[in-house]
Amino acid sequence: MLRVKVDPVDILVLGAGWTSTFLIPQLDSEKISHAETTTTGSDGTIPFKFDPDADDVEPFTRLPAAHTVLITFPLKGHGQSKRITALYRQAHGEQNQWMQLGSTGIFNQTADWTDEDAPYDRTNARAIAEDELRECVDGMVLNLAGLYGGQRKPSNWLSRIAQSKADVQQKKAVHFIHGDDVARAIVAAHRNFTPGKRWIVADLRVYDWYDLILSFSGVADEAEDHGGGDDEAAEGKRRYGKWVAELMAEEGVAALPRSPHVLGRKLDSRGFWSAMGAWPHHARLA
Repeated sequence: MLRVKVDPVDILVLGAGWTSTFLIPQLDSEKISHAETTTTGSDGTIPFKFDPDADDVEPFTRLPAAHTVLITFPLKGHGQSKRITALYRQAHGEQNQWMQLGSTGIFNQTADWTDEDAPYDRTNARAIAEDELRECVDGMVLNLAGLYGGQRKPSNWLSRIAQSKADVQQKKAVHFIHGDDVARAIVAAHRNFTPGKRWIVADLRVYDWYDLILSFSGVADEAEDHGGGDDEAAEGKRRYGKWVAELMAEEGVAALPRSPHVLGRKLDSRGFWSAMGAWPHHARLA
């Protein structure tokens, strides 16, 4: 098959999804050349789908050579990281650095402060693949806290994270990172690459679910007072707010947010931002 020559880029994004809606504008503003893939090749992207069971290098020859290859979709278990990097390097050589986006959900081994050097679930399928990437090509992993921005609004997630008062009672600490700051983190990591390193990326705050739920309830009341918003959604948020008020009385919580020592696992993301010489722009959940 005739190979089409594609110009090299600074960053190749494998999997242009939600993150790319924030990343591409930032790359353009910073004059960083880039290319993106999707499974369909829509919106000017390159059609590409990684098959973890295939050894065919041809799909990789249609990708550009890149200084940084960013994987946004999850790789899982043993072998996938080795395969995708080996096939890409077979097509484009070894002068590239690799970055994987992951989740902070693997850091579930402690009940207090957790930084990038804390224990994590090494049996988790995504963590296994991330560790393999770190080992086989000195890849860098960014474990991201709860993603929000654009259409992702935490105030709309209540029915997903809890269905009852008992569920709400189990909610303790939660962490977030805005899409704009994910993009800034990726650009910073591209420029200040730390081979083989795993980082926690959050907005440097610990949020209390009780506090957030009560805030969301108050916003729903304000929207109704001004004749706006979805009545059914607002009623749902008020119901959750009522549960939090009842739980505060039952548990003797005088004010929100609750004390850090009762919030369970808390993420410390200072290490990443300090190493990159940057700080989040969205330093508080709106």
